[in-house]
Amino acid sequence: MNRIAKLNLLFFVLLFSSVLMSCNKTEQHQRPNILFIMSDDHGYQAISAYDGTLNKTPNIDRLADEGIRFTQSFVTNSICAPSRAVMLTGTYNNINGVINNSIVFDSSQMTYPKLLRQAGYQTALFGKWHLKSPPSGFDYWTVLPGQGDYYNPDFITMGKRERKKGYVTDLITDEFIKWMDKRDKEKPFCVLLHNKAPHRNWMPDMKHISMFEDKNLPIPETYYDDYSTRSAAPRDQKMSIARDMYFDYDLKYANYDKMPDGRYLKGAWRRIHNRMSDYEKKVWDSVYDIRNAEFEKLSPVGNELAEWKYQRYIKDYLRCIASVDDNIGRVLDYLDKNGLTDNTIVVYTSDQGFYLGEHGWFDKRFMYEQSFRTPLIVRYPEKIKPRVDSTDLVMNLDYAPTLLDFADVPVPDNMQGISMKGILENKKNAQVHDAVYYHYFEFPNEHMVKRHYGVRTGRYKLIHFYYDIDAWELYDLKNDPDELNNLYNNEKYKDVIAGLKRKLQELREQYDDTDENKYLPIPPVVVENLASGAKAIYIQPYSKRHPGGGDKALINGVCAPEIIIPPVNYKSWQGFQGNDMEVVIDLRKDTDISEITAGFLQNQSNWIFLPESVDFEVSKDGKKYEAIAFFKNKETSPEAVVRKVEYSKKFESKQARYIKISAKNIGTCPKWHRGDGKKAWMFCDEVIVK
Repeated sequence: MNRIAKLNLLFFVLLFSSVLMSCNKTEQHQRPNILFIMSDDHGYQAISAYDGTLNKTPNIDRLADEGIRFTQSFVTNSICAPSRAVMLTGTYNNINGVINNSIVFDSSQMTYPKLLRQAGYQTALFGKWHLKSPPSGFDYWTVLPGQGDYYNPDFITMGKRERKKGYVTDLITDEFIKWMDKRDKEKPFCVLLHNKAPHRNWMPDMKHISMFEDKNLPIPETYYDDYSTRSAAPRDQKMSIARDMYFDYDLKYANYDKMPDGRYLKGAWRRIHNRMSDYEKKVWDSVYDIRNAEFEKLSPVGNELAEWKYQRYIKDYLRCIASVDDNIGRVLDYLDKNGLTDNTIVVYTSDQGFYLGEHGWFDKRFMYEQSFRTPLIVRYPEKIKPRVDSTDLVMNLDYAPTLLDFADVPVPDNMQGISMKGILENKKNAQVHDAVYYHYFEFPNEHMVKRHYGVRTGRYKLIHFYYDIDAWELYDLKNDPDELNNLYNNEKYKDVIAGLKRKLQELREQYDDTDENKYLPIPPVVVENLASGAKAIYIQPYSKRHPGGGDKALINGVCAPEIIIPPVNYKSWQGFQGNDMEVVIDLRKDTDISEITAGFLQNQSNWIFLPESVDFEVSKDGKKYEAIAFFKNKETSPEAVVRKVEYSKKFESKQARYIKISAKNIGTCPKWHRGDGKKAWMFCDEVIVK
């Protein structure tokens, strides 16, 4: 081949390679950007695209006008951390392990942001995380520690914690926009934008603090529900607006000299109020002082007080949503301004639904409709037609496979959800659920909603409450949308119940969730040992708040289980708040001993830390002690782990009557913890002597 021919060939190869690279780059840009916006506890009833009775949400409504609104969208478990784990992994909580809010998410699991990142997406996370382990699978992240604060919140940015001035919803959006301006624009992006609002305790921003000032909002028809046809579960809950809300923390009435009978959280409210700047306090106090003076003048009781609490709650809740809606407007305007609208999938949802006074409640957890059902709106102008309503049954389980499907990333076999791409693109053969499955695990705990699982079809809902009760409830949602009439014992529905039970069993097998006992709290065990029945002499006092059985707590033979499944039952633990533990066990006579064990709890989500160090000493006369063991705790992890650690020492047999156990409290919560500077707890379990 002559020189000219070679040059021509080289030119052709280079030209062809350039065309291929250009095509690949074009194909890469054709993959959709993904913006997943989620608020916390945003009930569909508080979105005017769903129901304009309470408030107006023009920016969220804009998404619904330009995309698809799902009216039958549900969660697998109506509680924050479990729902978030499901969305990330596409698996039920019995698979991903986050059955309740106390468990640390295993971040080594595969998630859809990790898969998108591996496929060339730039990934980022802003706002509430609430999964205890550090975020994984993101190029950039800045998150609130725990629940976060409304005013001047702390953020943890790529591991570094700092406090930012401002209102949390505005700040989260600010951080998103800053990152978007600096991102690698050669890559498609997947951003998770997670608002704290409108989570409890519903603190509005300065802009919306006076919304609804001269207006009473409608009270739900079921506000005075008496639960007469149902099981003990709805009667035994502790999420009643009238009975269970805190006057200060929830309702912003903190005149302790005139506090009416009821509940309050003085320390928590003062900490939150003190986060405000002087200007913010001045504005806040000027508004709520007037409202509270009116409350004192009115002095409501009975139903009047119950309805006053509802009005105070619902107005603050909706004021928080007004800020969320404003900031969604900022986000949508940014996409428009930067030419990103058409090729960006925008999802708006909540981590679950929420009770806005229905059945007299706030919060979530139950499989009843307002908490089980969640808002879901999706806009993608290139692929999704505008102004579409879907009545297909979908779940938060389906989000991960759907987003991967749109990005042309293979969906892992272990993901249990169904891609909604066919539904979103209005395909005739779209895969759909014919029924959805629910399982709530967190009992006993704060709101005392009993454990239950169930199945929902387009018309019927069957619920089984278990563990401390065995009760079934059936609802015909077509004729009883408020779920007031339990039909389980109605003979006319015998065949319906049989069919639903078959479907329920089928789904439990499909999702590998057939064992009711797998995640039950493990009861304390009785351990006979030489210290049982001895005398405990406390040199340092234990807490009266968590005495664990008083003076005999450490020598009554009742020992917490080695495997701790949150929520933790503190009855077998003795607590020390801010101070060390120093206790002498008097065996009452000289005894041959060769082993000493003491257990301690770590539950950092509840401000409980392992001791800095533990000492064992023995004595025959109670005056001169011999050191047996010294344990230095090297645990410095900021992860909110829940576990039991036993300090145990075997030694050559010694005669002794007295055993001294000393444990050094860390004193105050560390800087990375939301209780920074506050007294840390230390909890000790049974002292076992052999």
